[in-house]
Amino acid sequence: MTEKALRLGTRRSKLAMAQSGQVADAVSQVTGRPVELVEITTYGDVSREALAQIGGTGVFVAALRDALLRGEVDFAVHSLKDLPTAQHEGLVVAAVPEREDPRDVVVARDARKLTDLPRGARIGTGAPRRMAQLNAYARTHGMEIETVPIRGNVDTRIGYVRSGELDAVVLAAAGLNRVGRIDEVTDFLSVDTVLPAPGQGALAIECTADNTELIAALAELDDPFTRVAVTAERSLLAALEAGCSAPVGALADLLADGQIVKEMRLRGVVGTTDGSTLVQLSTTGPVPETHEAALALGRELATEMLAQGAAGLMGERAQ
Repeated sequence: MTEKALRLGTRRSKLAMAQSGQVADAVSQVTGRPVELVEITTYGDVSREALAQIGGTGVFVAALRDALLRGEVDFAVHSLKDLPTAQHEGLVVAAVPEREDPRDVVVARDARKLTDLPRGARIGTGAPRRMAQLNAYARTHGMEIETVPIRGNVDTRIGYVRSGELDAVVLAAAGLNRVGRIDEVTDFLSVDTVLPAPGQGALAIECTADNTELIAALAELDDPFTRVAVTAERSLLAALEAGCSAPVGALADLLADGQIVKEMRLRGVVGTTDGSTLVQLSTTGPVPETHEAALALGRELATEMLAQGAAGLMGERAQ
């Protein structure tokens, strides 16, 4: 008798379906059981309001978590950057698979790079974090740009460029990779130019805390380096008391000497969306060996950033 299929809860967007499909294949391999996708519509998918207005944190996640807690699905896949930083009672992130490219990318008309955009170029993005850093970069490099708030899926966003409504849009490399459209990128932005969102490029596989058998199986998909990196980034975000719609960028990367990973560097940035003020700091130390050590690294950097005025740059403090 074939074992009952595991039910994987996913958002309906093309990107969510693509990344959930990849996870489903991996879970099927480690468990030997078929996995079926259960499509769930979230508030963030149907609301037309700007993410910053609907309180970005959790709008794509709540419906999936409700389905998990009600037993309608066995596990769910989230883009880690959409997950609220607070642990949800009764649920556990059983695996954080190896991270995709965390960088942001530009898709521009006439195959232009960021530095080649015409004077007064209109650049679309839904993220205050990207606006803050793009505007700061433009100020320091004598460029004139206008950042335009946009929403929508990958097709919609790239469509603004194809139609000529915008000169360029900024998106996450990971998302374009997962939907097979990375060849449309005209410029990969260095993390020195734009730090990504905390957890960008990583996925979280979540299930109920009492499902020990599934937790053990999913653990095989966990990448320990990705997990400590995103834990440090999200700890920074939490300590700044910022939701995922706040203008906070963070990236923890591993510094290797040849094949041996020696240290972890955590960088954080917060700024006003017009780019006039940025607080950008980094810290380097041994690779955290425990969850607590990764949390501490994020908190320490956040404390330094707050001491330099980060709190005043985030507008409304997230509740």
